[in-house]
Amino acid sequence: MTAPADLLDCIEIETAPNPTHAVIWLHGLGADGNDFVPIVPELRLPAGAAVRFVFPNAPVQPVTINNGMAMRSWYDILVMDLVRVEDGQGIRRSEAEVRKLIARENARGIRTSRIVLAGFSQGCAMTLHTGLRLPEQLAGMIGLSGYLPLIDTAEAERHAANAGTPIFLAHGLYDPVVPLARAKATLAELQRLGCDVSWHTYPMPHSVCAEEVADISAFLGRVLG
Repeated sequence: MTAPADLLDCIEIETAPNPTHAVIWLHGLGADGNDFVPIVPELRLPAGAAVRFVFPNAPVQPVTINNGMAMRSWYDILVMDLVRVEDGQGIRRSEAEVRKLIARENARGIRTSRIVLAGFSQGCAMTLHTGLRLPEQLAGMIGLSGYLPLIDTAEAERHAANAGTPIFLAHGLYDPVVPLARAKATLAELQRLGCDVSWHTYPMPHSVCAEEVADISAFLGRVLG
C-alpha cells in the first residue's frame, strides 16, 4: 500500500528499530504534537517492544468559543457545552487526515490490527469518532478526558470491523473543560453499542495523572501483545 500525500506534520518516536506496532496520539485543543511526547518513557513498555509513537499536529484554524482565535484544532468548537451545535464538516475532515496517518503506517509495514489510536480531549473525540467508523480493526483505542462527537450518528455510521476493539476511556472527576457528565454519556452510548470499553476515573481536573499513565501502560501491554 502506498502512503497518501499531504500528511499532517508529525513528531515520531521509535522505542526500538524496525517498529512492529504503532500508537497514533492526537493532542487536545490549542496544544500540539509535543504535548504527549514526554509520556513515552513514562509508559515503561517492555524491553525490546518496537513501537512507533506518532504525534501529529492538528491544523491551525479559528476556534469560535475562543473568540475566533486561530490555534491548533481538529475541528471548530461552536458552543461551550461542546455538542449542542457541532462542526460536523471539520470533524469529518480531520477523520480523513487521521485515516491517512493509519494508511502511512500500513505502507510502512504495520497493519491496522497493530495500531492503537489515542487522544486527549479534542483528540479523544477524534479517536472515538474515527475508530468506530474505520473499516479495518485497530488494536485498541485510548480516549482521555474527552467525549464522542456526533453521538447521534455513531450507531448508523460505525463499522463492524471495530465492534469488539478494546477501548480505554478515562476522565477526571473534577474536569471543568469536558464535564464528567459528557464523558458518562459517551460511556453509556459505547456500552449500548456493545463496545468493549473499560472506564476509569481519577481525582484530577482536565489533565493526566501518574495512576492514569500506569493504567494506560497496562492497556497498551495487553492490546499490543
